[in-house]
Amino acid sequence: MRRALAVLPVWAWLVGFVALPAVLIAVMAVSISADSVPPFRLGLSFEALAAVFSDPYYRDGFLFSLRVAALSAAACLVLGYPMALAIARSAPRHRRLLLLLVILPFWTGFLLRITAWIGILRDEGLLNAVLGALGLPAIRLLHTDAAMLIGMVYGYLPFMILPIEARLSAADRTLEQAAADLGASPARVFLSVTLPLSLPGVWAGLALVFVPVAGEYVIPDLLGGPGSLTIGRVIYEEFFQNNDWPQAAALALVLLLGLALPASLVRRR
Repeated sequence: MRRALAVLPVWAWLVGFVALPAVLIAVMAVSISADSVPPFRLGLSFEALAAVFSDPYYRDGFLFSLRVAALSAAACLVLGYPMALAIARSAPRHRRLLLLLVILPFWTGFLLRITAWIGILRDEGLLNAVLGALGLPAIRLLHTDAAMLIGMVYGYLPFMILPIEARLSAADRTLEQAAADLGASPARVFLSVTLPLSLPGVWAGLALVFVPVAGEYVIPDLLGGPGSLTIGRVIYEEFFQNNDWPQAAALALVLLLGLALPASLVRRR
């Protein structure tokens, strides 16, 4: 009885904020678009869902979003793993400070932090001012795919660092010492012992970055160019500009089901 009462708030949260919204999206996805308020009427139409797979505009949005998510997750892994390893191997008093620095950006609003990158990357911004002071030519970054990727990596890098660091900190370091005592080189110790022990954290970090980046809207809209057609921007256009709620719901439903796959794979690890 006590256990049931303890998990009751968790189930209430899952039902109210996960299951119920998903059901509403599914119902809306098979509804019929109409000139009313709200702009749809209940029914059973698979036209919006069929358009998700048949319309090249939507397919390109999904493919571009998945490519951006994969590149962002890979970049976060390349940058985040050494940082996580350094934090895990630091002294306990330093580790707390380093972890604080990793999560410190979360104390500021996400929109404000991404907007600050506009001042850094714009043509007359801080980056080009530094390049000019060094005698280097200015570069155009704002409203490009490169700027969007920079924003993605900046925004989601902590989600890669934290699970890897937690896994490395909990790993038994005597295994590494035993491998070194048996004559393994530092590179061999890392590849044979450290990396395998950290893989659960790596998979968790990849999922924590890939899943939200695939549906990201704010960063592509602020830093990306007109050609940065992510599925998040497509859903926004269908919902707020075209006022086609069933089509927007169909896109969101397919995105939700598609992103459930990497989450389920991580759960099996």
